Order: sequence, then C-alpha cells, then structure tokens
Amino acid sequence: MRIPPQRQQPLSGPDRSDLPPGPTVGRGAPMAAAPPERPVSEDGASKPSEMAGPTPVGAPQGPRPPGQPPRPSPLVRDYQGHWRQWLASPAGRYVLDWEQAHLDSAVANLFGFVAVQCGLRELDSLRQSRMRGRFLVSRSDLDASYGPQHRTPNVVIERYEELPLATESADLIVLPHVLEFARDPHQVLREIDRVLRPDGRAIIIGFNPISLWGIGQSVGRLLSRPPLPPDEHFIGLPRLRDWCKLLSFEFQAGSYGCYRPLVASDRWLDRTRFMEKAGDRWWPICGAVYSVTVVKRVRGMRLLGPAWKKPARRVAAIGMPAQQVKTRHLRNK
Repeated sequence: MRIPPQRQQPLSGPDRSDLPPGPTVGRGAPMAAAPPERPVSEDGASKPSEMAGPTPVGAPQGPRPPGQPPRPSPLVRDYQGHWRQWLASPAGRYVLDWEQAHLDSAVANLFGFVAVQCGLRELDSLRQSRMRGRFLVSRSDLDASYGPQHRTPNVVIERYEELPLATESADLIVLPHVLEFARDPHQVLREIDRVLRPDGRAIIIGFNPISLWGIGQSVGRLLSRPPLPPDEHFIGLPRLRDWCKLLSFEFQAGSYGCYRPLVASDRWLDRTRFMEKAGDRWWPICGAVYSVTVVKRVRGMRLLGPAWKKPARRVAAIGMPAQQVKTRHLRNK
C-alpha cells in the first residue's frame, strides 16, 4: 500500500548508540575490592608482579594504534550479535528482501549528486541510484560484527547524531532502521535536516507498531521473550509525521509491506504467501514495515526594490483630434 502524500501546510541493532548503565556503588551495594599493591624495588620504582591477576575479558590488549577505531565492548558485541542473528533468520531475510526491492524502485528516479546510506550493510539501497557520489556511513563499533563478505563503509563515525558532512551537501539520505535504535531520534532528524540540500529527500524505513509484528513484540516483552530485538523502539507513522512537521520536511510518498505473520520457518512463510495481496487490500495500514520519503522544503522570499517613478506620458487634449495634436507638435519644433 502507498501512503498518500501530506497536504502542504517536517544493542541489538546496528544503530544503537547507548548502552545499558553499568552497576553503581550505592547504599546496600557491595564495593569492589581494592587491587593488590604492586611490589616496589629499592629505588622506589614499581615492578611487575604476578599478583595483578589476568587481564579481564573484553579489555583492550595493549595500546590502540593511532587511527584505529575503538574496540567494542562485550556488551556491544552481544547486542550486535542478536540483531545480526535475527537478520539472518527467515523473518529477517523476508524483511530485507522487501526493503531491497522497494528501495531499488524508490531511488531509481531520484536525481542529484550525493547520496548517503546510514547503517545496515546488509542492504545496498543505492545500487539503482543514478547519483555519482554514493557513500555508506557506519558506526565504528559495528565493524566487529561484520565479516569480509559485507561492504566496507566509506565513512566511520561514532553516532548518527553527529554526521561528518557539510551543511546542505547531500541530495539523498537513506535511514534503514536508524531512528528505532538511535539514542536521540529527534537529533538524528535535525542532523539530516542540516545535511540535506533544499528539495533533498530522505527515505526512512522502520517497523510498524500497528501490525501483527508490533502486537507480537508487545506481548513478547511482557513475557520477556520478544521475537524482535528487545531494545528496538517502534516509531509509529503518526508520531513520525509530527516530528517532521517541526522541521522542514514534507511527506511525499510512502508504502507499507510485509503482511505475513512473524514466524520462525521458511515453510510457514511460504504457506502464508496469500496474505501479501489480502493485506494490501483489506488491512493496508497494518504492514509490518513502512517506508516513507520526505522532502526538505525551504520557504524562500523575493525582495522587492523601491518603486521608481516612470516619466509621465503625453496625453492628447480632450476634444482635440489626435491628428491636430501631432501637427501642432511638429510646428512647435
């Protein structure tokens, strides 16, 4: 189903930038034991000792070479592994196939010079784009969860709230499941508004909470067994419209997809294939995934200069024929 355009009146996932808070020491919490003292030589310099114990798991081994991104912690790797594992499941491949087919048709007729994709290396959203400058932006703590079979990012950043791009330098930005895992999705939209040129476009893809998948995710959280990544926050389309109205974005087009139930096997996905056409006809707004295209509108103005006085035109006298006026004018010369 296609979403009608707006009338003119703005870590389990790959884009998760926040981590669960670590244990704090407070009233009733046991304090960590002090590290053993290192032996000191006669000249007062400390020397290594075997009492220090082994290096904790996940701690960086030795100094980090200059220019290399920071190593992800074990918690980050666990979150990323959960998201990567879900994308490799039958349901994840089903979603990726729909998103890839939709993006191929959505970016084919968009013209410009620079196109940027943020996150989700499993998708090649710009492969059908006609823009010459195509870039993939990824976070630095995601490199450990990807193998050599995935694409190498052109730009590596720490978080999507701060993009290393010049103001009004991009014509197209694709955000596949970025806002759902972002720590501050409002700041991500503000950053996209800064980077896009006037009349530039952004394609936002996310999970629809008003769907069978959204209901299953809510029930699974109550049972502590969510089928989708647990730290993913579904953003409904009405809320996304309100956020865009606060900025300079205007809804242009959109689509719903993935009407089959959230099952864990390819066999049941094939059996429920008939629900694609039925859902697009009978419950179109209940697709598991939505994709919207927003346009950056910049209201311009036209400066009017001072009204210069024009020379008065000669008007013939009342009651005198125009031929006599012309003759008198020639005689005066």
